[in-house]
Amino acid sequence: MKEPTFWHEQDRYSRRSAPVTRQLLTPLSSLYAWAGQRRIDTTEPEDCGIPVICVGNLTVGGSGKTPVVAYVRDWLTRQGIRAASLSRGYKGEHKGPLKVDTNLHTAAMVGDEPLMLASSGEAWISADRVAGAHNMAYDKVQIIIMDDGHQNPTLQKDLSIVIIDGGNPVGNGHVFPKGPLREPVSRGLARADAVIVMGEMTDPPPELANFDGPVIQGQVTPRGPAPDGPLVAFAGIGRPQKFFDTLIACGGELVETIPFPDHHTFSDADQRFLRKLASERSARLITTEKDFVRLSADRRENILAFPVTVEFDDSRLDDLLAPLTRTKP
Repeated sequence: MKEPTFWHEQDRYSRRSAPVTRQLLTPLSSLYAWAGQRRIDTTEPEDCGIPVICVGNLTVGGSGKTPVVAYVRDWLTRQGIRAASLSRGYKGEHKGPLKVDTNLHTAAMVGDEPLMLASSGEAWISADRVAGAHNMAYDKVQIIIMDDGHQNPTLQKDLSIVIIDGGNPVGNGHVFPKGPLREPVSRGLARADAVIVMGEMTDPPPELANFDGPVIQGQVTPRGPAPDGPLVAFAGIGRPQKFFDTLIACGGELVETIPFPDHHTFSDADQRFLRKLASERSARLITTEKDFVRLSADRRENILAFPVTVEFDDSRLDDLLAPLTRTKP
């Protein structure tokens, strides 16, 4: 899905903010918010018998959840815990419960984020999160990291972490489809134990000032410098410009940047266009790890993936995770 421009326009009186469209969408936005809150209020979360850490967000689209999920899982693994991620497998053919195997599965089968997470650790998918959690517990997983799901009340959570994109915290501040929010900010923060702000945030939402939990500063950090020479960068993530900016900051010589919608499935026509563009610019193609795993093996030839990790300004996230290691079965 390509996000409407007006979702991210702060000046509500400007023409770019599409005031008429927003007005027309107000009833749908109110209904969406009501339905989500009703589901949360009327659902009794199920205890799967092992700790569940939820890494979610307040908006549709990307906010930096996946690197945080990987960090949490890897930190727990270093403590001797068998930790695994649990995703719903967005856009994947399989509904699960299923343990992802990079040798058997493709992004089309299980979704791009679970496949990427499986390349560095244990990852599961399940459209039914409760069924997935029970299968993981039966398989002797000791702690579950729920990738997304802050608005999913079906599974009991021991720690809820909300990720906020510092460069675009809440868009225009309205709930979908009038804006990018999945729920009002105050309601989402009320159920959170901690907030992680990814990147510098110059315009924090007012509700964040009333949040009484830790607000942790994090940033996505490349694992190395950008490749030498001219580059044609393409990305189908929540905010492709973040990827392009990161490459430039790392010394990349970007001669073209091609944004695609989040979770975009690259067609043969896309591939021909990108390769033709790179040839005309005497450049190499480069993309994100998440986009790279969506490419079939035969399409990955001569395309670079730019790996990133996440770093935090202090140890408060580790301090939040530590008590859960003492609940090791």
